[in-house]
Amino acid sequence: MAATDAPATPEELKERIEAGIPGATADVSGDGHHFNAVVSAPAFRGLSRIAQHRLVYDVFGAEVGDRIHALSIQTKASETENIA
Repeated sequence: MAATDAPATPEELKERIEAGIPGATADVSGDGHHFNAVVSAPAFRGLSRIAQHRLVYDVFGAEVGDRIHALSIQTKASETENIA
């Protein structure tokens, strides 16, 4: 999905995270500027918390801090793992 000037939606962020990280599932909430994402993905296995979060931020690039004013991320390597 291409970047746009329209306000971001939780649904858009969910779709982009799931498309951008193989095997990911995401639960995203937010108000159009501030978002919270809980992301589970096998790709996170063995990665530090910082590296996991970087994978999510990389999906959005320069949009974080601009179109997506704030994005809080919680990650886990599987559906049953505790949130990191």
